[in-house]
Amino acid sequence: MIKEFSLSENKEWAVILGGSSGLGLATAKKLAKHGMNICIVHRDRKSNLPAFDKQVEDIRTLGVEVITFNKDALSATYREEIISNLREKSVKVLIHSIAKGSLKPLNGNTDEVLNKTDLDNNRQAFTSEGNLKVWPGYAAVSAAKTVLESLMRAMAVELAPLNITTNCIQAGTTQTPSFAMIPGSEKLAEMALKRNPMQRLTTPEDVANAVYLLCKNEANWINGTILKVDGGESLR
Repeated sequence: MIKEFSLSENKEWAVILGGSSGLGLATAKKLAKHGMNICIVHRDRKSNLPAFDKQVEDIRTLGVEVITFNKDALSATYREEIISNLREKSVKVLIHSIAKGSLKPLNGNTDEVLNKTDLDNNRQAFTSEGNLKVWPGYAAVSAAKTVLESLMRAMAVELAPLNITTNCIQAGTTQTPSFAMIPGSEKLAEMALKRNPMQRLTTPEDVANAVYLLCKNEANWINGTILKVDGGESLR
């Protein structure tokens, strides 16, 4: 395997927000295999840290550096701490893989329905087919993903003079810890499997492969795009 990201004098880094599980962790492993150093920013309970630390050690066996921050990326103080540790490093890619959102319905008992605070607290990364389709309890997340895509397009234009490209990946139905929290996720997965012409669900590794491709120099002209990584699921 060619470790193309370690060929330059300054080894390149990936900064992954929300990289302790799911799509973010799979991406960290994929990029590390190709020689990219990894910085993971995550928020996990102490009970989850031993399993995560084991994943980090496995990544280090690939011959790359790994630094982690169990910090709230929404805190300005913590962000400055993280950035200060990266100032002298060659950052190749920033991956937003934080998934935080309310899964409440729009109609029901007062205490159970979506409210303004729920909408304000949504943070999304990879987009999904829920940006257009309606799923019960997914309204707040759907709205956040639509905003994410709008911001991506604005960043693609405004950051282009800095030679920075910005894209979104629309992953197919992927059974991650975040997906499991969606009401009726088992039914959604069953429906997605029937729709997918490849006759299987998307895996975190499928998505990680797409991130890897976008990190290659040959992808430098791809900017402002929503890349579907779903095996054709969204076509049906």
